[in-house]
Amino acid sequence: MTTTVEKLTTPSKERLRLWLRMLRTTRQVEAELRERLRTEFDSTLPRFDVMAALARNPDGLKMNELSQSLKVSNGNVTGIISRLVDDGWVTRIAIEGDRRATRVQLTESGQRIFSTMAEAHENWVDELFSEFSVDKAHELIELLDHLPVAHSEH
Repeated sequence: MTTTVEKLTTPSKERLRLWLRMLRTTRQVEAELRERLRTEFDSTLPRFDVMAALARNPDGLKMNELSQSLKVSNGNVTGIISRLVDDGWVTRIAIEGDRRATRVQLTESGQRIFSTMAEAHENWVDELFSEFSVDKAHELIELLDHLPVAHSEH
């Protein structure tokens, strides 16, 4: 039996609609998270992302490792790191034998504030996706894991 959707559109058009819906939803969620980080913590999403990467690597990262893990340029990360250093949340550590390279690491203060921010972030995402039961969220993750692009990140 043919459904109404199949009669009205081609598979490629329906998949394009899916992509556009995913993109719109992602942008809306990201905008909400950016606004909440700004109002609750006077911070930005890029700062949060940098701190998250450093929190996952307690021994710190070289600047180039940090930019690679975030998939951004060294220049983008450098400015964020400078502001985080000024705030006392990140420290730069010279790497012995390589005068050009530095390792960056969250300070104790940075770890505390990031922990607070990460908890709030998780609660916000939970709130924004509260219409999804755990089973529905898992089902959607499983469906998205079938996309070829999902496999290239693993």
